[in-house]
Amino acid sequence: MTTPRDTPASRRSRASGDGTVYQRKDGRWEAAGYVLAPGDTRKRIRVYGTTRKEALAKLTEKIATSNRGVPVPTAQGSLAANLTYWLEAVAVHQLRENTHTRYTACMNRHLIPGLGKKKLAKLSAKDVRTWLNQLRTTCQCCARGLDAARTQPRCCAIGTCCGKRLSPLTLACIHSVLKSALEHAVREEEIPRNVARNVRMGTPRPRRFEPLTVDEARDLLAAVRGHRPQALFELALRTGLRKGELLGVRWEDLDLTGGTASVRRTLQRTNSSGLTALPTKTQSSERRIALPGECLHSLRDHRDQQARERDTAGKMWSDSGYVFTRPDGSPIEGATLTRHFNALLRRARHRHIWFHDLRYSAATLLLEQGVELVVIKELLGHAHIGVTATVYAHVRLRLQRDAIDLLGCALRSPTEIVGELYDGDEPPLCATPVR
Repeated sequence: MTTPRDTPASRRSRASGDGTVYQRKDGRWEAAGYVLAPGDTRKRIRVYGTTRKEALAKLTEKIATSNRGVPVPTAQGSLAANLTYWLEAVAVHQLRENTHTRYTACMNRHLIPGLGKKKLAKLSAKDVRTWLNQLRTTCQCCARGLDAARTQPRCCAIGTCCGKRLSPLTLACIHSVLKSALEHAVREEEIPRNVARNVRMGTPRPRRFEPLTVDEARDLLAAVRGHRPQALFELALRTGLRKGELLGVRWEDLDLTGGTASVRRTLQRTNSSGLTALPTKTQSSERRIALPGECLHSLRDHRDQQARERDTAGKMWSDSGYVFTRPDGSPIEGATLTRHFNALLRRARHRHIWFHDLRYSAATLLLEQGVELVVIKELLGHAHIGVTATVYAHVRLRLQRDAIDLLGCALRSPTEIVGELYDGDEPPLCATPVR
């Protein structure tokens, strides 16, 4: 009589639903079974191992995952094919054109050359982490062959590495693009999980800047007085509008009688359409703001000046409808505005700042005047108040000192407060003890 122990391992029967395990002619062990596939269907898969135990363990793991409702990944192609598909068929309909252009450059320069040959289903978090660490320490002149294309090599071709590394912000952008592409593959049930999410990247430090002080803001406003773009620079500093929002303002958006302006579009250059009007950055960016009295005077003077330029240009006038235009009425490029702003700073011998720093400075100066964050958020058009609090509202040393003094007064004993002598007619700031 033959017992189960006497039966060869390759012929032992398994319970229904557990799959089969048998030894191949080449000596390897093969396990096969049915697991959940996309679309609530069943699919027979095969796994292999050098021993029966190894093959059985792989099959058991996949069956257990299937029993939890996670379908087996169906991706058979490379990561490069998946990235290209996501970029051309999915992201192109979800991203703004300039953002899509940056994503394309990121994939063609870094992702596809570095990880493109990896199989999508076999990509692991270790692969992503190892590649990012290597990318962080690799000279880009050597990796991308930039030095070999120069007429006069100055890096790898002469044996001296210049040490050009990617910035932390660029590395974070590469990681973000990879996460977005893999997240879509998870939603389409091609892979069970997004391995890029398991890789932690350090948060890149934002560019440190010094917002304009009150005196510097006054000097800048005095420097632009009398210049053609005076109204534009005043509107940027006093309201905090973005560069594209300023260039996209049309006369129909202004109510000079009521003192308001409606922000409905942004003017940007794209590869396909050139200089064109696009929707605002977010839904919250489409807003209506109040205009200061000084801006109303500057805008009226600018309107009169534009009327004189229209008469001078005659038939050469381009009626674009924008508030801020060239002398012939055509829209202004963002790069052109930046050049005019830098030239103005040099003539005024002002310290160098970026044009976007006017937006930062407006938020900081409003905060110093005691304006609530929620009001600043609505004026700047942020989607969340956390952006206003963490990015733009930079508290100066004076506000910190006032806060420390208030806390010091609150922590002092009532006897010290009553017995303290002070000069002046006004009572001290902390005359009443805080309970």
